Parts: sequence; C-alpha cells; structure tokens
Amino acid sequence: MNETTRALRSDAERTVRTILEAAERVLSKNPAASMEQIAEAAGVARTTVHRRFASREALVGAMTAWATRSFAAAVEAAHPETTPPLVALYQVTANVLRVKIDWGFAMSRALSSDPEVARVHADVEERCRRLFIRARETGVLRAEVDPEWARRVYYALIHEAAESRDGEADALAARLVDTLLRGVGTGKGLG
Repeated sequence: MNETTRALRSDAERTVRTILEAAERVLSKNPAASMEQIAEAAGVARTTVHRRFASREALVGAMTAWATRSFAAAVEAAHPETTPPLVALYQVTANVLRVKIDWGFAMSRALSSDPEVARVHADVEERCRRLFIRARETGVLRAEVDPEWARRVYYALIHEAAESRDGEADALAARLVDTLLRGVGTGKGLG
C-alpha cells in the first residue's frame, strides 16, 4: 500500500468516525432525526453520509457495531482474567461506563440481531461471569453470594449509572462498585 492510499484510507476512516459520533449526538437527542441533520452535525454533505451508509438503518447498524467493539475493548483493557478481581471490577466498570455514556443511543440497540454483536456480548458476559467467580474465590464477594446473581445486579447498576449520567465515569464506577460490595443497608438482616 502506498503513501497516498494510506492517507486516503485514513481520511475515510476519520470521516466515518466523525459521522458516527455526530449520529450518536443527534440521535440521542432526537431518535427520529434525518440523515441530513446528521450530516449537518458532522460537518459533511448529505451525499457523503449516503455514500458511506446506504440507509439510516445501515448507519445505526454501523453505530451499534462501533459501540459494541468499543464496549469489548473497554472490558479487554481492564484485563479481567489477570488483574486482581477488585481492581478489575473497578476498571471494567469505569471503562464500560465511558462507552455507555458516550454511545448511549448505539448501546441501547446493541442487543440487535447482528450475529457479530451477539457474539461480542456473549464473550463479554462470559468474561464477566468468570470475573465474578474469581471475586468470590478471592473473598471480594462473600462465599455464600451467587456470582451469577451478583453479576446481574452489577449489570443493572451499570445500566442505571449510565442512564443517570450523575457524574463522570471514574466517580460513578467507584460509587457503583462500593454499592455492589457494601450494599445500601446497615448490615442488619431480616432475622
């Protein structure tokens, strides 16, 4: 590949990224926004958007794929299999919250019928399942805690934290992990 081809490919990738980011901003505020509104927000001609994405559905599909890859990379960056579980839990949480906050519209469509999106989500779920088992084995979670239940509660907390946008990702992650591990009660049980 020559220098000119590389430069053109890089420019095309930047244009696509700009369009995807603009689409996320626009569609987050107005899910019925037109391709023209997205083009305007991206600072490109409508024909540029249509040249890259044949339809609105294709654009939303590309956003979903982009967000899903970012989501998987966020989990991977925390090295959940090798980092101590408490550290990994915090880092996964902070990384995932950044993606969910920045790509909220696209992530809300991430449970699409696209087999690649489904595969990535299944892989992330498996990695998180193993992280919660390790957390219980190392004493981060109490021995009697069902790691699957804890993981599902954790997912619900992440969803709520991302929806609330009540602070930046690192602070939200610290609050979320603290809530998961300590709960919100006084420690008194039912009995």
